[in-house]
Amino acid sequence: MRSRVLVATLDRVADQMAGPAIRAWEIASHLTAEHDVRLVTFGECSRTSVEFDVAHIRVEDFRDAVEWADVLVLQGYVAATFPWLRQADVVLVVDLYDPFHIESLEVGRHQPLAQRDASLASSLRELDAQIARGDVFLCASDRQRDLWVGHLAAAGRLNPLTYDADRGLRDLIRIVPFGISSVAPVRSGRAIKGVVPGIGDDDLVLLWGGGVYNWFDPLTLVRAVDRVRRTVPQVRLYFLGMRHPNPDVPEMRMARSVRELAAELGLTQSHVFFNEEWVPYERRADFLLDADLGVSTHLPGIETEFSFRTRILDYLWAGLPIVSTGGDAFAGLVEREGLGRVVPPEDVGLLAEALEALLVDPVARASAAANVRRVAQDFTWPRVLEPVSAVCATPRRAADAGRIAASEAAEHGRPRRSIRDDVSALARHLRSGGLRHAVRKVRARLGTLRQG
Repeated sequence: MRSRVLVATLDRVADQMAGPAIRAWEIASHLTAEHDVRLVTFGECSRTSVEFDVAHIRVEDFRDAVEWADVLVLQGYVAATFPWLRQADVVLVVDLYDPFHIESLEVGRHQPLAQRDASLASSLRELDAQIARGDVFLCASDRQRDLWVGHLAAAGRLNPLTYDADRGLRDLIRIVPFGISSVAPVRSGRAIKGVVPGIGDDDLVLLWGGGVYNWFDPLTLVRAVDRVRRTVPQVRLYFLGMRHPNPDVPEMRMARSVRELAAELGLTQSHVFFNEEWVPYERRADFLLDADLGVSTHLPGIETEFSFRTRILDYLWAGLPIVSTGGDAFAGLVEREGLGRVVPPEDVGLLAEALEALLVDPVARASAAANVRRVAQDFTWPRVLEPVSAVCATPRRAADAGRIAASEAAEHGRPRRSIRDDVSALARHLRSGGLRHAVRKVRARLGTLRQG
C-alpha cells in the first residue's frame, strides 16, 4: 500500500543539522521510494529535496497537513501543542529515540530550582500527550524500550486490548536506532589535518564528533590528553562543533568549562582545538576521515544509561576506532566487538592509557577499524528503518484506539464525534486527497469505532 506520510520536527532543516533534524530527514528520504512523503518543520527550513516535499510550516497550517496524511511521524514538543491530534484520523508514530524529559534534568542542572521544575513539567506534559495518543512508538535501544514500556504501563496503554493484540508489545514499541548512510563516506577535501592551524598532516587526531553538553565529560578527556602529549607529542584533540545549529539551544556550562580548562593547561591551539561553528551535514565526512580515533566521554547517571550517542554512529560510518567511557548503550558493543577501548567514567589515568595504546599501535588501530566497518553494516538507515517502513506499508491504529477516543470524549464532557463531524471530515479528505485517500480515512475511522 502506498501511504501519505507526514514527518514533523521542530528542528532546523538546513545545511547544518543536529540529530533530530538528521533523523527526520533520513526517515523521509528512506520512505519516499514507496510512499508520498512530506517533511515539515516548525523551525528554519532552507534545505530542499528532489525526492520529497520539504517545508517550514506554520502552527495554523499543521492541521491541514495532518488531514492530508495517513501516517504522521512526530518528534519533539508537538503533541501537547495540538490537542486535536487526539481525534485526528491518522496513524501516529511517536519517535522517542531521545528521552528529552531526562535530558532536561541535565540541560538545566545549574539553573534555579523553579526554572528546572518548569522545564521538567513542560517535558512531562508533552510526553503525556504523546503516550496518550501514539499508535506506534520508536526507541533507539533495548534499554530505552524498557524505559518506555514502563511509561506506557503507568499511563494505562498496557491494557487488555494492547496486550491481547501483541503480548510482547513489539508492534507498539519498535526499536529503531539512529542510522548511517549505506554509502561509504567520500572525501571532498581536507578539513582538519594540514588545514587547521596547529594540526599537521602527520598529527594524530582525536575527534569529539558533536556538541558539548552538560551530561558529557570533556574535562576528563582534556586532562587525559595533557598526559598523553608527553609520550605522544603529535596528539591533537578536535571538538567538531561548539555552537549548536539550533539558535534556541544555548551554550551550556560544560562548553565554557572545557574551554577554560584547555586554556588553563596551556593546550588551546597546541593540542586542543575548538571548531566554533557546526559542520554542514554534507561536509562531515571530510572531518571524520581526517581523524584517527573517535572519542566519547560522559558522566555517570541516568541520562547516560538511557542515551543513544548519535556521534558514535558517525564514527561507525567513517570506520573510526572508538574510545569511550562505559555506562551507555554503546559501551557493551565497543567491548564485545573490539571496536576500540572502554574505560570507567572520570578516570583520567585509564583514559590516557587507552588513548595512548591505540595511538602508538597502528596495527591495533587498523584491527579496531576493520571491526568498526563490519559492525557498521548493522546500522545503515535502510536496515534500521525497516520497522518504520512496515508501519507505513500497512498503517493501523493501536489496538486500544477506540478506548483512547472514548477517554478523550469523557475527559472533555462531550459526546463522541457526531455524524455532522464525520461528514465534514469526509469532505476535507475528498478535497485534500481525492476518493482513494478518503476511503482509507473512512476505513481507519470505522476501525476505531469498532475498537471502541
